[in-house]
Amino acid sequence: MGTRLKEDGSSKKQLLITSILFMGFGHMVYLKQYIKGAIYAAIEIIMLCMLPVIISKVNGLITLGSPQPELPVKLREHSIFMLIDGVMIFAVVLLFFVIYFISVRSALNDYKDFCIEKKLKGNKASMSGLLGKAFPIFGLAPTVILIIFFVVVPLVFAAGVAFTNYSAPKHIPPNNTVDWVGFDNFVTMFGGDATWTSALGRVALWTLAWAILATVTCYFGGMIMAVVLLDNKLKIAPLFRGIFILPYAVPSVVSMLVWQNLLNGSFGTVNRTLMQLGVIDKVIPWLSDPWLAKFTVVMINLWAGFPYFMLLITGTMTAISADLFEAAKIDGAGRYQLFRKITLPLVLYQTMPLIIMSFTHNINNFGAIFFLTGGDPVVADSTVTSAGGTDILVTWIYKLTINLSKYNYASVLAIMIFVILAPFAIFNFRRTKSYKEGEL
Repeated sequence: MGTRLKEDGSSKKQLLITSILFMGFGHMVYLKQYIKGAIYAAIEIIMLCMLPVIISKVNGLITLGSPQPELPVKLREHSIFMLIDGVMIFAVVLLFFVIYFISVRSALNDYKDFCIEKKLKGNKASMSGLLGKAFPIFGLAPTVILIIFFVVVPLVFAAGVAFTNYSAPKHIPPNNTVDWVGFDNFVTMFGGDATWTSALGRVALWTLAWAILATVTCYFGGMIMAVVLLDNKLKIAPLFRGIFILPYAVPSVVSMLVWQNLLNGSFGTVNRTLMQLGVIDKVIPWLSDPWLAKFTVVMINLWAGFPYFMLLITGTMTAISADLFEAAKIDGAGRYQLFRKITLPLVLYQTMPLIIMSFTHNINNFGAIFFLTGGDPVVADSTVTSAGGTDILVTWIYKLTINLSKYNYASVLAIMIFVILAPFAIFNFRRTKSYKEGEL
């Protein structure tokens, strides 16, 4: 096989085969681009040198270690570290194959240019072209690598735990090993165990109800306040607007902990004040009755969350042309009709993406639940599952990991949340102008 390329395109096959056999050889042997070819070849040589490590890590990912009771605990194989290392190695191998593909494609593109220009690019021209045409790739490469190792790898690791028996008391490394169990955890959570399945159904339904109620109440609460405060006849509107924004200005952790103390059933200020005034004869279980606790967290979240939508809707309403309202008033429209026919449709149209974002946020709104009720009160299955009466999926995940060390079940729930939220996130992203038009 000769090393001279034909200008009619007939050498494409031999260039392709050579580029696939070893990275960069096509550039050096046929295209005479020695610097670029040497860089690509060096990458493959490094990967070949790392091959024993790659094989070892992949084997560790497959086996997750073996019991070694004869060794001290600190010297035993750690299944979770082996899982993390295996996932990272797969990420490295994936990046290598991406670079391999780029090298082959680069050789074919340079050969295409040679067939058109009837002249091979030299080392200087090839490197100049590499820094020109491929500059966006080089510019994005650090960000992509960081995303892969700090976002994708942790997500894949967390999802992988769902297919293991990583849980207390028998499978906590390094004292014990962790094993792959396939879909056993999913079977347990979705019908295999009545207690866990019942808890999952209860928590999932409440999570969905909570997300809807928290979003709707805050949105329409903020809308009502925005409409009222924009009334020109209300002279002290700025004062009320400043008062209403205070709950949003205070950190939610502080607000929830204060409300937790105020609503305490035994010595809370609210119950004691109502009893002193003679309004009630016995304490109200604001946070200890399952249904009343649900109502309470929705109301407290309304108090803390409506100022955000009030400000948002106020800004949207001020952008509506006053001519629309004047024309409607001339036609005899009243205040309710103005709101229903003009204000509400226009505001909903402008803020719908933010409503979707708020809904997805509330599904994962850890602080509003945990810092107010801690997920309590205790219900029938709480002893086994640790899921309280007001727990949502994300707070239940926290309890499963911190209280019970059931990392496998927590990972199943994390996957479940991802499956629920991913469509909303994708839908919301696809509606943005930057996605549709490639502009900000």
